[in-house]
Amino acid sequence: MAEASAKRAAVILAAGQGTRMRSPTPKVLHRIGGRTMLDRAIDATEAAGCARTVVVVGDHSPEVGAHVAGRLGDGAIAVQDPPLGTGHAVRAAEQTLAGFTGDLVVTYADAPLIDAATLEPLFAARGRGADLVVLGFQAAEPGAYGRLVLDVAGGLKRIVEAKDATPEELSITACNSGVLAASAALLFDLLGEVGNENAKGEYYLTDVVGLARGRGLKVAVVFAAETAVMGVNSQAELAEAEAVLQRQLRRRLMDSGVTMPAPETVHLSWDSEVAGGVTIEPNVVLAAGVRIETGAVIRAFSHLEDCVVRSGAVIGPYARLRPGADIGEDAHIGNFVEVKKVVVGKGAKANHLSYLGDGSVGAGANIGAGTIFCNYDGFDKHQTHVGEGAFIGSNTALVAPVTVGAGAMTGSGSVVTRDVAAGALALERSAQVEKPGWAARFREMKRAQKSKRQNK
Repeated sequence: MAEASAKRAAVILAAGQGTRMRSPTPKVLHRIGGRTMLDRAIDATEAAGCARTVVVVGDHSPEVGAHVAGRLGDGAIAVQDPPLGTGHAVRAAEQTLAGFTGDLVVTYADAPLIDAATLEPLFAARGRGADLVVLGFQAAEPGAYGRLVLDVAGGLKRIVEAKDATPEELSITACNSGVLAASAALLFDLLGEVGNENAKGEYYLTDVVGLARGRGLKVAVVFAAETAVMGVNSQAELAEAEAVLQRQLRRRLMDSGVTMPAPETVHLSWDSEVAGGVTIEPNVVLAAGVRIETGAVIRAFSHLEDCVVRSGAVIGPYARLRPGADIGEDAHIGNFVEVKKVVVGKGAKANHLSYLGDGSVGAGANIGAGTIFCNYDGFDKHQTHVGEGAFIGSNTALVAPVTVGAGAMTGSGSVVTRDVAAGALALERSAQVEKPGWAARFREMKRAQKSKRQNK
């Protein structure tokens, strides 16, 4: 993260209605890579060294304001009421930024792929003497985007909306992202001159370009990749942004030495920490908060969330690690095993069909198939602790709170309700009863009954 500079600040526009999302969740609180688009926008401005970030919200989405307050405090909120265009939205932040004299970048909460590397060239252009800097991109299909009309020196003459463009201007592929930077004083001064004499009666941020040119100021353009500035206005576009982010995250891991035989099937989170030397097999999901150390193998169809997998451990296939799972070095968590809030020691194994919830498993312990940590009594959670080298027989139910000592064993099919001493064997079974010939007599009786019914 770049060191925060008192000379940089940001305004993030987040006041849109988001009606095309057709969702009760405000648009900017939808997530990609497990993180809200709004948080990603804030991450970008902070990483770009902005000492202050103001988020402009609408009064129609109190959840957005609450989200901003929870992260940045009430002083980072500006309310646009009523919504009268992008220029009006930026002006809503003017009072909040009173006294700030540095450079100001305007960006968008619904453009979740903008990062610090996207914003830095705007500040660099300011440092080279540009008074106003616009972020553009080369569009594969310009469509309805505003076109950037450049002068012979490469400066920006004007921004032309597609509906107002001539055929020649429509052929331009350089398009406006909406992101721009200037000194705070200049930007708010220019916005003070923006009028709303247009069909919508709104104040457009793009009008500052013409006003700056009219003053003889230097207006520059810097370019980013089209995917970097893509906006999200619908669920389909949200999915497209997710796909772009996933490709970036996977490539970053593979470049660092992570093996993924089928990377397109692996779903990562924005904060996935995976060391070089890890192998991730197909159809794996890493939700938020996962850290995997070198040499670990995550086998196919496993789902991990808020957990740690230590060096050399093998997870899956078809395993689920829930929050608080801490899987030790060289431990094995096998198929259809679920682990929640359990520390599993070095070399321990739970290879089949088990639930381990709340507690610990000591180094070298073996958890047999069908084992259940019965951790919940309907009101409270309780701890189960299995000691080092212990052997838990198949289909054992460990009723918490309970401790199985180091080196102890439980017989298959036991329901263990009391602590087991180290080195002991715990058995809990009814006596087996055998009735000679009973099965043969039973079958003969059932055949006779069936025959009688058929002959009626």
